[in-house]
Parts: sequence; C-alpha cells; structure tokens
Amino acid sequence: MHYIWWIVALLLIGGEVIMPGYFMLWIGIAAAAMGIVLFAVPDMGPLMQAVLFAVFTFVSCFAYWKFVRPRLARVPSGNERLNRRGEQLIGQRFTLCDAIVNGRGKAKVGDGMWLVNGPDLPVGATVEVTGIDGTTLLVKAVDVG
Repeated sequence: MHYIWWIVALLLIGGEVIMPGYFMLWIGIAAAAMGIVLFAVPDMGPLMQAVLFAVFTFVSCFAYWKFVRPRLARVPSGNERLNRRGEQLIGQRFTLCDAIVNGRGKAKVGDGMWLVNGPDLPVGATVEVTGIDGTTLLVKAVDVG
C-alpha cells in the first residue's frame, strides 16, 4: 500500500508545478514521508495512516512557513534596486541637456533623457541625482570647479 502514498505525493507535487504557490509541495512531501513510513511498517491501519499524514502535513507546512518562506522573501544583498533603474541612478552625475527652469529640466542619461527636478541651472551644468519621484530624477547642482 505504500506506493499509493507515493502516487499521491507525485500528484500533489505535479499539481504544484501546474499551480505554483508552495503549498501542495509540502503536502506532497508529507505524503512521500507517509509512503516511506508505510514501507517500513506495512501493517499500519488506515486511521493511524490518516493521523500520521495529518501530523506530517502540519510539520512540513510549519517548516516551510517558519524556515523556508523567510529565506525566499529576503532580497539578496546588492539586488535591492534591481529593475528599479531610477534608484540605480542615485548618486550619479549627469549633464543637463535642457536647462532647469522653474524647477524642471532634462538631463542626458546614457543614450536617453530623463526629466529632472532641482534648482534652476543652465544647459551643460552638472547635476547629481539625490532621489527619484516616479520617473523624475531629483537633482542638486554640483560644483565642478
């Protein structure tokens, strides 16, 4: 009868592949553990199997919730600004291609131009990015001299 638990485990883990969410995987692991236990103790009754399966399910889901999930949620060092290009520009210096008038202008960033907010400055002035507001860079004047 142990093979039935392994089939259940494969179905649950296969269901996890189709509908990812890390939940059926842990129940599938509990079913696989139940198959191993039933292989070692083949004359275990169905009620005891159900109780032991419930315990294994609880333990495996708790292990996921307490130990695995926090590790998956943590952002690896150095990737805090991944896919947030504006934040990657903080601290960098650029040249204005449009003067900042009334607090708004444009700076050349790579091969493109970004809107900037900062003090009024002429074309060609060097600015440093201090922050980001949506898609607009917040800048301050840099004394190049």
